[in-house]
Amino acid sequence: MTERKLWDEVLDRLRDDLIPDELRRWFGEAMQAGDTGDQVTIWVPSEPVRRHILTHYQDMIDRALEDLGRQNVEIRFVATGVGDEDEDDS
Repeated sequence: MTERKLWDEVLDRLRDDLIPDELRRWFGEAMQAGDTGDQVTIWVPSEPVRRHILTHYQDMIDRALEDLGRQNVEIRFVATGVGDEDEDDS
């Protein structure tokens, strides 16, 4: 049996507080790329998505980490997409 990724557990916590469309829009393409123990890297599709997550959901993510006993972990979002200038982060 494989160990669940921390990001999947965080998403499970967010699922309780967000409507499905909101979760899908902002987190649907987010993917855990690495976990060093004190830092988890999450790939997101674009810079506007990265900024939106940090602006609107960072507190919820921090609370989820605390609930999971990982409050000392930093979640680092990395934009992997191209064409960021064409997207709106509203």
